Amino acid sequence: MQSAGRLRIIVLAVLLVLGAYGVHFLYGWYGSGPLVKEATFSVPEGATLAGVAEKLEAEGVVASASTFRLRARLLGGSEPLKAGEYAIPAHASGAAVLAILQGEGGEVRRMVTVPEGMPSIMVQERLAKVTLLTGAVPTLAEGSVLPDTYAFQRGESRTAVAGRMQQAMARTLDKLWAERAPETVARSPEEAVILASIVEKETGKPSERRMVAGLYSNRLRQGMMLQADPTIIYPITKGKPLGRRIRQSEIQAVNAYNTYTMVGLPKAPITNPGKASIEAVLHPARTDALFMVADGKGGHVFAATLQEHNANVARWFAIRRARGEL
Repeated sequence: MQSAGRLRIIVLAVLLVLGAYGVHFLYGWYGSGPLVKEATFSVPEGATLAGVAEKLEAEGVVASASTFRLRARLLGGSEPLKAGEYAIPAHASGAAVLAILQGEGGEVRRMVTVPEGMPSIMVQERLAKVTLLTGAVPTLAEGSVLPDTYAFQRGESRTAVAGRMQQAMARTLDKLWAERAPETVARSPEEAVILASIVEKETGKPSERRMVAGLYSNRLRQGMMLQADPTIIYPITKGKPLGRRIRQSEIQAVNAYNTYTMVGLPKAPITNPGKASIEAVLHPARTDALFMVADGKGGHVFAATLQEHNANVARWFAIRRARGEL
């Protein structure tokens, strides 16, 4: 009987020890972690659980790499670690840390925005200023970037981010070209981007895009010069603001962009047009307009005849004189 009692005591003691260890094991996984304040943590491409665990310990996110790795294998999900940069909350448990690194929330979203109508030289400058990116800035052909907001990861190359911008333009252009209306004057996707870049620069009013596209489409059909001021400026500044009035000598300059001295489209885009401007060129308004001038309210007034246009110009000059601009 005594031996049976001792056995029960031993079994009970073992169970208590195992229970205590189990509680400790579970608490070490689901309880508060050692991280004092929120921090960011990066998982490199191709990282292993062992390597990430060592990095977590080194950065104070977990107390022990070996115990984190053991608990992750026994108690964690089967999803692989996802490369990226994550925000880890203060005192995050091991379970919470693993879930975050498996892509269940917490990924830091870093963004760079290319506004509609930003020329490639300024896109390159913007990428160069993003200090969290690495490597040289690639040369970007004008019109090859789709204006949008793009996510990137810390340490990613500028070439990779620029590549996504160009891939987005290629995909968008393919889709829009396939859906083009019969009325478009663009004979190729490349021509669509060239004309869209002019529309982008000529109006900042979304409601006018299709009308401006219709006007320039009419001019192209009739063999008229487009006479778009932004095409004068592009060879001078590569699309950056001129910062002064256009000179008469620049209006008369003969080159592959100036539509005041040539009939047809420039040889290449003069900026990176947005999706809406490309859509406007591929679905232009049905209009008889051939002329436009500013209306003094941020938009334009359109005319089908030179006589109408001259009257509109006279009104515009009267507005400018009233403002003290002339």
